[in-house]
Amino acid sequence: LTCKDMVRRRAEHNNSEIFSLEELSLHQQNIEKLENLDKWCRHLKTLYLQNNLISRIENVNRLKKLEYLNLALNNIENSAIYTFL
Repeated sequence: LTCKDMVRRRAEHNNSEIFSLEELSLHQQNIEKLENLDKWCRHLKTLYLQNNLISRIENVNRLKKLEYLNLALNNIENSAIYTFL
């Protein structure tokens, strides 16, 4: 599955409308990289990404309405954390 397919599947409670999602849970999906999430989910306030394979924090700063982000239990490089902060 592509990241977009995973997002759409998680948006079933929202009639599969991903553009208006405010909360998204993509934990334990073996995700390695976030791509284009900012283009599909512009209203996202809460994002759960724990227990994936993410090594770098990328493009999260483009989620302008994001208030909560959970990246626990990923393989994030130390240098990526300092860049994000």
